[in-house]
Amino acid sequence: MNQLYQAMHRIYDAQNELSAATHLTSKLLKEYEKQHFPLGGDDEVMSSTLQQFSKVIDELSSCHAVLSTQLADAMMFPITQFKERDLKEILTLKEVFQIASNDHDAAINRYSRLSKKRENDKVKYEVTEDVYTSRKKQHQTMMHYFCALNTLQYKKKIALLEPLLGYMQAQISFFKMGSENLNEQLEEFLANIGTSVQNVRREMDSDVETMQQTIEDLEVASDPLYVPDPDPTKFPVNRNLTRKAGYLNARNKTGLVSSTWDRQFYFTQGGNLMSQARGDVAGGLAMDIDNCSVMAVDCEDRRYCFQITSFDGKKSSILQAESKKDHEEWICTINNISKQIYLSENPEETAARVNQSALEAVTPSPSFQQRHESLRPAGQSRLPTARTSSSGSLGSESTNLAALSLDSLVAPDTPIQFDIISPVCEDLPGQAKTSGQGGRRTNPFGESGGSTKSETEDSILHQLFIVRFLGSMEVKSDDHPDVVYETMRQILAARAIHNIFRMTESHLLVTCDCLKLIDPQTQVTRLTFPLPCVVLYATHQENKRLFGFVLRTSGGRSESNLSSVCYIFESNNEGEKICDSVGLAKQIALHAELDLEEQSRLIAASSRTNQASSEGQFVVLSSSQSEESDLGEEGKKRESEA
Repeated sequence: MNQLYQAMHRIYDAQNELSAATHLTSKLLKEYEKQHFPLGGDDEVMSSTLQQFSKVIDELSSCHAVLSTQLADAMMFPITQFKERDLKEILTLKEVFQIASNDHDAAINRYSRLSKKRENDKVKYEVTEDVYTSRKKQHQTMMHYFCALNTLQYKKKIALLEPLLGYMQAQISFFKMGSENLNEQLEEFLANIGTSVQNVRREMDSDVETMQQTIEDLEVASDPLYVPDPDPTKFPVNRNLTRKAGYLNARNKTGLVSSTWDRQFYFTQGGNLMSQARGDVAGGLAMDIDNCSVMAVDCEDRRYCFQITSFDGKKSSILQAESKKDHEEWICTINNISKQIYLSENPEETAARVNQSALEAVTPSPSFQQRHESLRPAGQSRLPTARTSSSGSLGSESTNLAALSLDSLVAPDTPIQFDIISPVCEDLPGQAKTSGQGGRRTNPFGESGGSTKSETEDSILHQLFIVRFLGSMEVKSDDHPDVVYETMRQILAARAIHNIFRMTESHLLVTCDCLKLIDPQTQVTRLTFPLPCVVLYATHQENKRLFGFVLRTSGGRSESNLSSVCYIFESNNEGEKICDSVGLAKQIALHAELDLEEQSRLIAASSRTNQASSEGQFVVLSSSQSEESDLGEEGKKRESEA
């Protein structure tokens, strides 16, 4: 009976596990349409097919759940009752009968030891009474025990047949429910799916053959490129490049004479030469190539070497190219970038145009936004830290916050810039040109580099804050504080995923004309943001150390090429103070502009009044001259005095 119980219990456990597994499979199929795969687009046919499978499997899961309940009631309950109630009752009666038999034997032994010579009526009476009681008790327990044994023979048959009957009835009911659910329409659906699977398999085989042929063609076409130093007649040197990327060997001195060479990936970005080690997720600044000098050098142990020297001569690097072609192209590219930026009137704009985008540094994986979508801070109806550029006051309640889409704020695959790169900030239509957009270096050939007077010397407001640059990225919209919050979320998540902990510390100077990032050691201005271009600024809703602002710039001379870049910084719990300072600066600038307009209006009105007065005086003098003939000499004298 115990072995049969264990076997039936295994059937019951297996049925429960099957029901749970079927339900989990249906749940996973329902969630397929919520998954985002980086190598495949959204397949509506696949999603709808899996949804249909999910419905059918969900119905089967319900049938399995009903079967589990029926097995518990009709199979497990009878055999459990027999095992735990009837068998335990027999064992208990057996123990009681054994005790009664032992008591009866003890009483008979005492009765048998009564003395024949010295009879004691009292002792004899007690022993006789004891024998009577124990014999009666033994007889009663014996009859109950034997009756229970006879009854057990019937209960044993019932305990065997009832679970088997319940099991078979439950299975029959399960198969009936399955036949009702799996009808002819489902069979047609399964036949169509089988045909689709065969078609997909044939398409896969065809694509594999095509890809294999493409690989063979590419191998044949790329065979000349496998040579370390390709033939210059087949692959001529391009001397007009302004962008270049590839692997170079950099020399690192380890002593007075000895040195080591490290192979890294180098690429130009605006007026900077960036380097990135193998395995790193982001590149770092290797050297500023604005107004630098580059020349080929001879190394004792290496070929194709060239040296780059910074504009001030304090920093130099010796790099080795892989081939003669790369060697000449690297030298020409760096020379072209250096001359193009140096001879330009706006070096920051030219540096960005050379690279086509000053933000093109590190691009996170396309699936990053989907995996961390839940990290975005929940939208709130009141944004106490949001400020607009027009008034600098607290932001009002957002009525259409729920309707905003993340794609309308920041594109999913927008590059993230982790290094400080000078932005393209041309003058917007209707704005005066600012002269403080990043100090231009001194021309060593004696040419004039523009006025050296700082535009912030006469500013009323001067407030300095310690900040650390976290990153920047281009945004689609600049009219809602959610742009700043979403940029903060994406930059912080990207830093956490890519293990980027390095931050550039600077001094942020807030004036009535612009915002400046100043190097705390050299006091050199790294970046300058004109105040009219700062159109939005806000602190984080929960972490007041984080703040950011949106800079509206133009890529050309027309308003149609306007773009917006959001810069994110970390401060020492002064995010709200910085935003208040920026708001105050914009208010002062607004009042100053209004005062200038009022003065201009008063000057114009005064000039019109003076002109009218001069015309009236001319009329009076003319009338007086007409009467001079009637006046005497004294009258003429008084008239002239008047």
